[in-house]
Amino acid sequence: MEDNKDNFASASILTLGMGWFPETPGGLERYIYELTHQLAANQDYVELCGVGLPKTIINTSIKLTNLAEPDTVIWRRLWSIRTNFKKTRVGKPDAINLHFALYSFPILDILPKEVPITFNFHGPWASESQEEVDNQILSVLLKRWLIEKSTYKRCDRFIVLSKAFGKILHQQYQVPWKKIHIIPGGVDVNKFQANLSPQEARNKLGWPDSRQILFTSRRLVYRVGLDKLLEALAIIKPKIPDVWLAIAGRGHIQAALQQQAKELGLEDNVKFLGFLPDEQLPLAYQAADLTIMPSQSFEGFGLAIVESLACGTPVLCTPVGGMPEILEPLSPDLITDSTEVSAIAEKLEQVLLGSILIPSREACHQYAATNFNWHKIAQQVRQVLLA
Repeated sequence: MEDNKDNFASASILTLGMGWFPETPGGLERYIYELTHQLAANQDYVELCGVGLPKTIINTSIKLTNLAEPDTVIWRRLWSIRTNFKKTRVGKPDAINLHFALYSFPILDILPKEVPITFNFHGPWASESQEEVDNQILSVLLKRWLIEKSTYKRCDRFIVLSKAFGKILHQQYQVPWKKIHIIPGGVDVNKFQANLSPQEARNKLGWPDSRQILFTSRRLVYRVGLDKLLEALAIIKPKIPDVWLAIAGRGHIQAALQQQAKELGLEDNVKFLGFLPDEQLPLAYQAADLTIMPSQSFEGFGLAIVESLACGTPVLCTPVGGMPEILEPLSPDLITDSTEVSAIAEKLEQVLLGSILIPSREACHQYAATNFNWHKIAQQVRQVLLA
């Protein structure tokens, strides 16, 4: 990158991600998808490299380079990433943006030395894997000490979505604060907006029209706290018998959660939606009285919070990771006192019985549109990438 390069002139940005959203649903995939499209809309030329990417051209300003297939064994996948990355190099980018340590690791030594590298730290991969009991070949120690730390040493600067994850990056991986930039995630306010009444949204989804509805869209793993939420629901059910919880998402604990709901006598109070198509997400948020995020650990941002707020629906969350940083300025009363079942139940009961004043639909949308508009967020990211 030339020293006198104008940050407002179009730039060439090389991005390395994971899969392709929405075929591979997930917060990280959605973040990369939105960011690359925002940068391309800024007239930048973006090459997105990843695993299992489509072969067709999506946007004339976004070049998709598929480096490997996701269903291959890990060592072959990493070798393919390295081999195919080498084969497909043409020209030199102005900036490099990495998002996932495992897929970055095989190409670190062949990245151009004089081009600045920014790593978007989406979470402590090794620790998350350990907590979720992922049956991957790589051990937690190998992930952290060889792959994560080696990758981070090669990077010039870092972007985190919250102060909470900035602290983890600094304390666990010894990255100096001067290299860390805190920029929250964004939301597409044209897609996520409060343009329907709850009744209209419920009718479109076929949801109950006369019950208090809670909604959550999560990957079904233990760290997101859905088992705790079901217990909390059972506690408040005697006082609020008509409460109805819609759970969107897939994951390896789905059967266990369904069995738990049955044992707690919540068959008429909980609906497991499975995978919810992306185009239905705004409908689901608007149909709900409250979105709930009962995470127990490793919630670096909480994309679902800003999506729900943009749709006009308030959010209740636990005091985990970056979630309180989003909600505190809008409504600190919607943050539970702890991650315990009793704290979730207490706050839920207060909200549903009206003893806590919750922000209006208009206030929720305006707050999200003002503070988390993807267009503004992407400009901040771009400034760091091209600094």
